[in-house]
Amino acid sequence: MDNLCANLLEEAVGISKGGRVVVVEDCVQMSGAFVLHHFLKRSLYPDTSDAVIFIAFAHPFSHYERILRKMGCNLTVHRKNHRFVFLDMLTLECPDRNGKETRQDGLLALYGEIEKAVEIYSSLEGSRIITIMIDDISLIEVAANGSSNHVLDFLHYCYTLKAKYGCSFVTLNHEDIYSSANTLPLILQLEYLADVIIKAEPLATGLASDVHGQLSVLNKGSVCDLGGSSSKVRNFHFRVKENIVDYFYPGTQT
Repeated sequence: MDNLCANLLEEAVGISKGGRVVVVEDCVQMSGAFVLHHFLKRSLYPDTSDAVIFIAFAHPFSHYERILRKMGCNLTVHRKNHRFVFLDMLTLECPDRNGKETRQDGLLALYGEIEKAVEIYSSLEGSRIITIMIDDISLIEVAANGSSNHVLDFLHYCYTLKAKYGCSFVTLNHEDIYSSANTLPLILQLEYLADVIIKAEPLATGLASDVHGQLSVLNKGSVCDLGGSSSKVRNFHFRVKENIVDYFYPGTQT
């Protein structure tokens, strides 16, 4: 039963050979960080040579290292083995409100670092999936002094790496902070680019001791010959434990 529960998220997302965009959306009442941790661990499975470029706007390395260690994944070892690149963006300098650029050129410099890491991994022998992960998009806006245009430009630059190198993207974003007309285009653009959208939400019935929330997974799939879409939506509950997350359909948990 535990294996079936653990596979619900995997089944909803589907098997990826790279080149996919996964957008994780959460809200103030329910964090979706555990989904990001899930994809991080999956991308660093020991039986692959896949690599992760992790752009952290939310927490320092020690935060992720502590959580992933409980999940049986040692980020320090993967970092030493050059499978995990951690870019600490907590002190990123971006253009100020007057449009003047800092000496680090803000997001443009960050994109240069990401592209360089991707080029290095792509030049190595053997096949591998390179996953670029961002935690989180809303904090990029904070670093860019609230400029959605700068963030959109940065995301479009990163998106070109998908076509050029077959990179996958996994991003975390806070859906409920985009209530104004100025910020709404950002989340709409993210959802447009996404192949898979995962929403973490609290239970509609309120708090429960054995269920922490619900996930809604929209897998857009492929476009059919007649122009239709094979999109599929799956909904299930989850319970976050110290080192694992249980996924199950409503009414099936005993």
